Amino acid sequence: MALFRALNSPEPLPPIAGDGVLLRTPQMADYAAWAAVREESRAFLTPWEPTWPTDDLSRSAFRQRMKRYAEDLRTDQAYPFFLFRKQDNTLIGGLALANIRRGVAQAASLGYWIGHSYSRQGYMTAAVRALLPAAFDVLRLHRVEAACIPTNLASVRLLERSGFRREGYARAYLCINAMWQDHLLYARLRSDP
Repeated sequence: MALFRALNSPEPLPPIAGDGVLLRTPQMADYAAWAAVREESRAFLTPWEPTWPTDDLSRSAFRQRMKRYAEDLRTDQAYPFFLFRKQDNTLIGGLALANIRRGVAQAASLGYWIGHSYSRQGYMTAAVRALLPAAFDVLRLHRVEAACIPTNLASVRLLERSGFRREGYARAYLCINAMWQDHLLYARLRSDP
């Protein structure tokens, strides 16, 4: 794991500013805002996410999430971020670089979600565009991959606007909303324009 390690010690990245957005590592103090936007957006997010556990929005589940995030950061396995609207510091979504593969791969998978009230306003595009330089220059990744359900046209447009190229189609790739779903596979390389 030490080969090609991005940082001397895997720590949270500093906040990342983008066009009207700010990304930063989640904190326990974010619980109320996170739970509110997730609950308000439940029906909107359900078709695109794994099935939520019954206690997903509880404070104790959030505490466990924070522990998992800390362990992922400590072991250089994932870098989670909450997405804030810069003008009023409102939590509006989240992103993660996960499944970090070091050594000869230097790759990660990008995942993201946004609250219903904030969708289709350019916030997630700004967030992805802000995150990519940190992925390539700070974490020293060579490749960032993403997958989306073919009918999620907003996600397809987001990835293509952000310079990702479609590389394939994976049958029954992820269990989303309690069903194995096909996904389009995308990637962006450090060397891509």
